[in-house]
Amino acid sequence: MKLSVDLLVPAINFVLLVAVGLDLTSEDFARVRLKRALVAIGLIAPLLLLPPLALGLTTLFGTGPDVTGGVLLIAACPIGGISNAYSYLARASTALSITLTALSCLFASATIPAVGQALEIAAGRPLDLQAPARLLFAQLLVMLAVPVALGMWIRRRRPDVAQRYRPALQRFAFAAIAAVMAMVIAQDPGTFASGLAETVPLAVAFVSASFVIGWLTAALVTADRRDRFTIAAEFGTRNITVALAIAVTLLGRIEFARFATTYALVEIPLLLAAVAVYRSRQSTVDGRQS
Repeated sequence: MKLSVDLLVPAINFVLLVAVGLDLTSEDFARVRLKRALVAIGLIAPLLLLPPLALGLTTLFGTGPDVTGGVLLIAACPIGGISNAYSYLARASTALSITLTALSCLFASATIPAVGQALEIAAGRPLDLQAPARLLFAQLLVMLAVPVALGMWIRRRRPDVAQRYRPALQRFAFAAIAAVMAMVIAQDPGTFASGLAETVPLAVAFVSASFVIGWLTAALVTADRRDRFTIAAEFGTRNITVALAIAVTLLGRIEFARFATTYALVEIPLLLAAVAVYRSRQSTVDGRQS
């Protein structure tokens, strides 16, 4: 089972990030120039605000080293691809979401080690977020930037192929993520189940606080509720596949992957609830204006 997880996680991560790259076009980079403040907030603010939030929550909850490592790993990871679906369902700024997701994953090979170093300095102790090899940047470059760049290359050279296969790749990748999470749970179901009393409230607090922080941060630069929702969803959605790949493949810490799995199981219903609330309130606002 351990061997299967070691092989499947990086493969699935590669496929999912290729699909992310297939969504990124030159028009998206033009959009970056038009909404520089929003894009900067969407990319930079989570790197500055989520790690301190993670440290604060793990201190508040008094978590052990395994759960603490999982929380901090989630905070360091890029935006999850499912955030695009949340923005689409909410009728928010889906194009902005796609741009932020792709760029976040593209730059993650540099941002994850930087966040890990900053967290260790802030905590004043090693947090086991660095891979033992000094070539962590190169490893993450291959794991994260290369598949996104490959997807972008295919989209530019063969847009017909990208258009035809992107939905199937995304469906496959998301289904495979669910299978991998099940495999992580199956590694030690007793330990996973016994930890839910601690990890579920912690995950709920992290997702909820991240969403609120994202909304308030976006409010500093835009009055558009669609953009605010998109930024908030980007804050609350972390790339679980990347977290699993780093935990299992680079760090060899399956225990970190358990919190990532819990986080995904909590994040999806909470963000879907946020979509429903946003849609309801937006309908009310639109009704008043009409």
